[in-house]
Amino acid sequence: MPYMTDRKRAVGLGSSKSGTEHHWSMTLSSVGLLILVPLFVFTFGPALGLPYEEMVLYYSRPFPALVAGLTFVVGFHHFRGGAEIMLEDYVGGFARKASLAILACLSYGLMAAGLFAVLRLAL
Repeated sequence: MPYMTDRKRAVGLGSSKSGTEHHWSMTLSSVGLLILVPLFVFTFGPALGLPYEEMVLYYSRPFPALVAGLTFVVGFHHFRGGAEIMLEDYVGGFARKASLAILACLSYGLMAAGLFAVLRLAL
């Protein structure tokens, strides 16, 4: 058994060089959600309970449609980042790869469905 220093044992086991980028992505998306979620609540609130025709007229205005679309995009991006870290920490092997692929499909699919719904109302 060769003698190895702590540094020699740790070489190659360190950071994957993407932690800082992920941290900034999550920080920026959470700051964006701090602004977007209250705007979404205040723009969606008056539209609750409206008949379909009035809802279409309400979301044909650019501001409510833009706020709803941005909330979907930023929210599901933030969801994917957080769930990805959780899965990487607690799931291993093939199950990790499969669950990360399912997570990507789920988050992008829900994002696309939300954007499609808003665009369908807005246009």
